[in-house]
Parts: sequence; C-alpha cells; structure tokens
Amino acid sequence: MSLYEDAVRVLTGWTATSEAAETARKRTLGLLADGPVAMTRAHRAGHVTASAFIVDDAGRVLLCLHGRLGMWMQLGGHCEAGDETLAAAALREGTEESGINGLILDPEPIDIDIHEVRCGPADGAPAEPSVHYDVRFLLRAPAGSVEQISDESADLAWFAPDELPSPLAGGVVQQIAPARARLG
Repeated sequence: MSLYEDAVRVLTGWTATSEAAETARKRTLGLLADGPVAMTRAHRAGHVTASAFIVDDAGRVLLCLHGRLGMWMQLGGHCEAGDETLAAAALREGTEESGINGLILDPEPIDIDIHEVRCGPADGAPAEPSVHYDVRFLLRAPAGSVEQISDESADLAWFAPDELPSPLAGGVVQQIAPARARLG
C-alpha cells in the first residue's frame, strides 16, 4: 500500500473528533481526489502533512518554537518519499524534531487542521502560498525522555495544557481535548 492509499484509507474510516475535524476530513478527502500528487509539495493548491502531538506521563505537551514562523506549535511537517503511512510520517517528524527516541505512536488521528502556509517546493525554490491539510497524531514520550532542539526549531519545551506559551499557532489548542480523550 502506498502513502497515498494509506491516507485515503485512514481518512475514509476515521471517526472525526469534532465537527471542525469532520469538515476538515471531508475537505482532505476532496484534495486526495487529485491523486498521489496531493501528498507532495508539488501540488501547489495544497498537500497533506503529518503532525505529532507529543505528551509525557505528566500530561504535558511538547511544543517547538518554529524557527521561521516564530510561533509555538506541535512538531510535524511534510510527508517524504520513504514514509509508508501517515502515522509513520508523524512518528518520523516527531522523532526528528524532538530528538526523542522510542516515541509511542497512536495510529489513529486525533485531529485535522487546514491552514494556509508559505512553503517551498522540495527542490529548494522560493516559498509560495499553499495550504497544509495537516493530519495530527498523538505520540507518547517514554519516561525520562530528554528533548533536543532540531535545526527547524528555535526552542523546544514542555507545557501543561492550561499554561500554553505565546505566540501560539492556530490549531494547537483544538488537539488537547481529543488527546486527553485518547489517553483516557
């Protein structure tokens, strides 16, 4: 199964965690009707991305201060050719950007957020307006995990859900309730 086929399968069978997530699920499936190119930056109208909402045993959330955007947000980004599933893309992004090995992935999405961005194509050309159809997954950090800032972040820190930093990217808060529900 290809990454594209996995995305269609996951989003077709997923029960959305909110009304907004259901609307985003339907819009993302509409985007995927354009075929496998919708998984890549080459699809300038928009493309599917994968994010990692990382929590620890204390219920804190790991957020990065995005180096280019200057806002706190969950970790994640573009799918790559070697990613076999959306969940695997989120796990890869979470691991790369947090420096934490052994993250435990929940394979069902917790949210989908659609937002405008400026991102460059894979060939390094200048950034252009596009849209990310961001599928978000819950990942649990192993006990004793120590995060390490990546090249993509200006900072990386743990926050209690009721003490989130500012400026905070849109779409971060909406992940808290479904993450808590999944954690039980």
